[in-house]
Amino acid sequence: MGIFATRTRPGDPGGTEAREMSLRFEAVGDALASGSSPVDACTVVGQGLAQDGISLAEALDGLRATYRRFRRGDPDYVATQAVAVAWSEATLGYLHTLSCEDPMTGLASHAHLRSRLTEVYRARGHGHPEVRDTHALVMLDAPWGPDGGPGDVLTHAFRAHRLGVAARTVFAGGETVARLGSSRVVTLASRDGHLGQRVGLLKRLLVGSAGVGDGVRVWIEGLPGDDDAAALLLDELTRH
Repeated sequence: MGIFATRTRPGDPGGTEAREMSLRFEAVGDALASGSSPVDACTVVGQGLAQDGISLAEALDGLRATYRRFRRGDPDYVATQAVAVAWSEATLGYLHTLSCEDPMTGLASHAHLRSRLTEVYRARGHGHPEVRDTHALVMLDAPWGPDGGPGDVLTHAFRAHRLGVAARTVFAGGETVARLGSSRVVTLASRDGHLGQRVGLLKRLLVGSAGVGDGVRVWIEGLPGDDDAAALLLDELTRH
């Protein structure tokens, strides 16, 4: 029997929930009791709690209760980080599976583009070039024409799809091409020596393209210095 397998006292408010949470942290408690590192156990627990819909606050409360029981103090940074990172990655992975594609256009969704940007920023550790120097957003904006307005959902979905086809023709190396809002399509592209040429080719390809209409704007949007600012930028680009 594990050391966390305790009996709930009758009439104990929240006793069942507390017992269930303590059982989830049994491996962490075992590691603390034996004097070994609890990091691996914390990672497994964090993933499992996220997959079962337990909030991060509850997960950290459970970790604190475990440490106070076995160490008579609060958890250290490494253990807290292990739970939080595992919980966050499991949650992000779940959201990614739910919303990786815009159903009306087949393009990547806002959520998927957001997760890809997070991956790009995370991969740029200390000593690597800034993301603003290695990547950029290539924006396509097809404003509403005289035949449609904000409520003409099918028209704008079709135009976004056609913009996506053009973007994927030019950026054919596996770049993420996503839909932002009703009228915009964005490509997460490498900021290399060929970016300007590709954008020029994209502009020429869109001239007279069937199903796109006139007045499509094309520009290169620079990326900010960190992931949080990139999330705000995407939100702003979606609204306007």
